[in-house]
Amino acid sequence: MITEIKMEANFTKEHNYLKAKKRVKDIKGFYVHLFVYLLTMPIVIIVNLMFVPGFHFFWFAVLGWFIGVFFHWLAVFGFNKIGFSKEWEENKIKEFMQEQNKYNKRGK
Repeated sequence: MITEIKMEANFTKEHNYLKAKKRVKDIKGFYVHLFVYLLTMPIVIIVNLMFVPGFHFFWFAVLGWFIGVFFHWLAVFGFNKIGFSKEWEENKIKEFMQEQNKYNKRGK
C-alpha cells in the first residue's frame, strides 16, 4: 500500500515535470517565432522600398506573418486568457468520465 502511494507520487511528479517542460518549450517556441518576425519584417520592408518603391508588397508579408504569430500566441497563451487552458480540458475529461462511471453503475 505504501509502495503504491510512493509510486503514484513519483508518477505525479514525473507527469508534472513533463507538462512543465512542454510548456516551457511552447513558450520558447513562441518567443523565437516572434523574434524572427520582428527581425525579418524590417528587412522585407527595406528590400521592397529599395527595389519596387511603387508597390508596397511588404504589407502581404507583414499581415500574413502577423496572423501566424497571433495564432501561435493564441495556442500558447491565448486560450488560457479566455478560459480554455489544458487544465480546463483535463477537468472536463474527468467530469465526463465521472458521469460515464455513474451511468455505468446505474445500468448494472
